[in-house]
Amino acid sequence: MAKTSAVNRNLKRTAMAARDKGKRLTLKNIVMDRTLPVEDRFEASMKLAELPRNGALVRVKLRCKVTGRSRANYRKFGLCRIALRDLASSGQIPGMVKSSW
Repeated sequence: MAKTSAVNRNLKRTAMAARDKGKRLTLKNIVMDRTLPVEDRFEASMKLAELPRNGALVRVKLRCKVTGRSRANYRKFGLCRIALRDLASSGQIPGMVKSSW
């Protein structure tokens, strides 16, 4: 089980990223638009730099929904490899069976 503080920090980052998504997108579009004057683009980049870093989507870490583990996660299931194997072995995931040959 992961540290509770790490999981809570990641949840806070997820919420901040969702909150600031629109603002970041508009500022990034202004910065990347080459038809606008340089002063406007520079001002937009400064506003973008003033936003909190934890509000960026790249700061959100993919964590297991069951254990909070940060490594070996499957995006499709939202689980780490250990939790996925346990749930699949107990028949909790429909259509998934243990392979044998």
